[in-house]
Amino acid sequence: MAVRKHKPTTPGRRKSSVQDFSDITKVKPEKTLVEALKSKAGRNNTGKITVRHRGGGVKRMYRRIDFLRNKFEQVATVTAIEYDPNRGARIALVQYEDGTKTYVLAAAGMKVDDKIMSSQKRIEAIHGNRMPLSEVPASMFVYNVELEPGKGGQIVRGAGNAAQLMVVEGKYAQLKLPSSEMRLVKKECMATVGQVSNPDYKLVRWGKAGRMRYKGIRPTVKGKNMNPVDHPHGGGEGHSPIGMRKGPKTKWGKPARGVKTRKQKQSDKFILSRRKSKKKK
Repeated sequence: MAVRKHKPTTPGRRKSSVQDFSDITKVKPEKTLVEALKSKAGRNNTGKITVRHRGGGVKRMYRRIDFLRNKFEQVATVTAIEYDPNRGARIALVQYEDGTKTYVLAAAGMKVDDKIMSSQKRIEAIHGNRMPLSEVPASMFVYNVELEPGKGGQIVRGAGNAAQLMVVEGKYAQLKLPSSEMRLVKKECMATVGQVSNPDYKLVRWGKAGRMRYKGIRPTVKGKNMNPVDHPHGGGEGHSPIGMRKGPKTKWGKPARGVKTRKQKQSDKFILSRRKSKKKK
């Protein structure tokens, strides 16, 4: 996929770009594989807002993606490459030998009529094939990786992402994630060979606030622009600094901006090295 620019006929179009969509082969989704998707607007099951700045957005149907891919030793044929409004990556409609149709995350370079397979044994390491990490050749790139065997892919699912398999030692495989984090994953976990489709998605410039509203993202206001009653950074004359001697705070008074928020978890022991933080210029 490429990124396409419009003529700068308006201020919004001058700074924006759109996806090319030239790789899409089918417009309407498979009716048996879609379901209604209710807008949550950032609220939990009790109606409380747990994620701010969410709401509105264009109505869309949810495509049921097969992240597990447990039809082993059956060849699946790619019948279409489709757009998914719920993710940046493309999805592929595949049909198995027994006639079953399902959606899977498309790999970069995947085309119609390609043959893919999922197996618990070593098979050919071509994009789209799925097998345990212990059977993937070293230094290969994989995506849609399981964290627990049989649970389905949970990590490395975003558009253009890929994790590199460094080595398999003992019970674990060592992966270098897209964030540069080095992590141990059980070697029985399944992974798909290749890279997630649509790697140019990150190059899209949204250009104006209205396009973010289509995605269901509402405006975000800085704390320093609020009143003191609404935020610890609020108040002052004009565009004042935050004025915090003990460091920046969140809306609720907790430390923010650069403070580690990850609590002690059981999975910490599987992280060999943390991701490298980007230095501010």
